[in-house]
Amino acid sequence: MKKKPVTRLGYCQYLQVTYTLTHFAEHCEDFSHDAINRFLRGERMTARLVWENVRDQVVSTPAGYLVFDDTVLDKDFSHRIELVRRQYSGNAHGLIRGIGVVSCLYVNPETDDFWLIDYRLYDPDGNGKSKLDHVHDMLTNVVHHKRLPFRAVLMDSWYATKALMLFIESVQKIYYCPLKTNRQVDDSGGTRPYRRIDTLDWSPTEFERGKIIKIRGFPKDHKVRLFRVEVSCHRTDWVVTNDRIQTSTMAAQEVCGFRWKIEQLHRESKQLTGLERCQCRAARIQRNHIACAFLVWVRLKELARSAGRTVYQLKHGLLDDYLI
Repeated sequence: MKKKPVTRLGYCQYLQVTYTLTHFAEHCEDFSHDAINRFLRGERMTARLVWENVRDQVVSTPAGYLVFDDTVLDKDFSHRIELVRRQYSGNAHGLIRGIGVVSCLYVNPETDDFWLIDYRLYDPDGNGKSKLDHVHDMLTNVVHHKRLPFRAVLMDSWYATKALMLFIESVQKIYYCPLKTNRQVDDSGGTRPYRRIDTLDWSPTEFERGKIIKIRGFPKDHKVRLFRVEVSCHRTDWVVTNDRIQTSTMAAQEVCGFRWKIEQLHRESKQLTGLERCQCRAARIQRNHIACAFLVWVRLKELARSAGRTVYQLKHGLLDDYLI
């Protein structure tokens, strides 16, 4: 009897249960571990697949936000997996061995919903691109190809560079991003030297409405508005925006709050789709596995949205009848 070929749908369906090729093969009579391996080596799945599957789900709005951030897929115990390199992980608060993924999220603040619309793998040895280059490319793609309407770009302090901030302004968009505490700025209009952002003096009015500053290295007349946002008793964010008419610290904090949607994406995809669990060595298999994992997350998110449940309730509900 002729065995059926491995398909992307079959692999994606199995990622909702477990994540190893051996276990997959042991529970499918139609194909072997080698067949699955050959399938993943031969396919070429890219971020375009994610967009093709999500484009009809996106509820766009001119008030939308684009959110950029990266995560590291932990491969700290591997030594032969391609694409793996030592890089900083926010979760581990230090350097680990892993695969870097830079993601682009579209957020509708009116419905409080979000969609993964693009991603890139951080592989400077393979393509010579930095994480900043990937954000630049994805932003350009949204503006000129996907043509999704949006108002502002939200990103982490890692991406708050002169080149990227000025590029966002060149496409006539707004940005909100925190600056690192050692960033040199001037709030005196040029009468005093630049100083660290965390040494600035704040009046009660500036606490509520922010202040106009110039960031060192930017064009002479380039000014942005800075807000001091008290995130907790142990943490303060220094948020800048080129939206000069924004005069409310509370409103700026609310906008920045949407940036945590991308943390939700990374957490859910790691915990529910096995995003970082593939142990195959070949770069092509890793790329295809990551693409399939994101496709699974997109599908789980769509089903959870229509069912009025969380993705965790949906995923864990698969075994409810068995447990009962």
